[in-house]
Amino acid sequence: MASKAKHRRPKNSPLARGLVTAGTGGAVLAFPLLAATTAEAAPAAHTAATAKVTLTPAAAVQQDTPATYSVVWGDSLSKIADTYSLSGGWQQLYENNRDVIGGNPSLIHPGLTLTLGTESVSQAPAESTADESATADESATADESAAVDGSASADTGATATQAAAKTYTDDLDGWIREALDVMAVHGIPGSYDGIYRNIMRESSGNPTAINNWDSNAAAGIPSKGLLQVIDPTFQAYHVPGTSTDSYDPVANITAACNYAADRYGSIDNVNGPY
Repeated sequence: MASKAKHRRPKNSPLARGLVTAGTGGAVLAFPLLAATTAEAAPAAHTAATAKVTLTPAAAVQQDTPATYSVVWGDSLSKIADTYSLSGGWQQLYENNRDVIGGNPSLIHPGLTLTLGTESVSQAPAESTADESATADESATADESAAVDGSASADTGATATQAAAKTYTDDLDGWIREALDVMAVHGIPGSYDGIYRNIMRESSGNPTAINNWDSNAAAGIPSKGLLQVIDPTFQAYHVPGTSTDSYDPVANITAACNYAADRYGSIDNVNGPY
């Protein structure tokens, strides 16, 4: 990847795509179906160090509303929010699931698990008496202070829960999402669409793809992996915290995106061999 000829399309790389149709209001959008593409020599399962958070459903959500929902064909955030009468509509649903949906609320696909509620269940109302009312008036300031402290504790607890762990599926969708999270930590630009588009052109989603016929291969540094990175470029743009194996899907994506950001401003600006 250090030279302009570093990336070449593998000689036989069929393009595998699908379309997901999701309704958004009165319009119909078509999105790529992000299915795993396996190879004969597929790498071992790649799992991040953290696990997906499932939060307690909101008290405002109807009693029959499940805590989570698995997206199916034809779904959109607005349709799901309307079906379960979710408070805040599709916008709040998106905010509650931004970590799994990514930067584009329209890009949801079958199999994606969404959390339908995030607020804690409210306490049952207590019966009040004249004496209790008087006591409440006398201690209003103390109660307000305690409520603030309690709210702060709840917020801290929610943050700790979210940071507890997160897992990614061992397929193309999971690799891209994990790479995007790593890139966000290191300030490397790029979007899901930009990464997916270039992967499908370079390797058709095969993490063990290798180019053995172009000038780089002739020089002994063949292009490898999802984004067809040559070893010198991988080593120069390797992102700390990822594998040192250039075939590793997340390491390959993040190194390629780091290189593309340095050379072109972002992987989103790459639309051909780079």
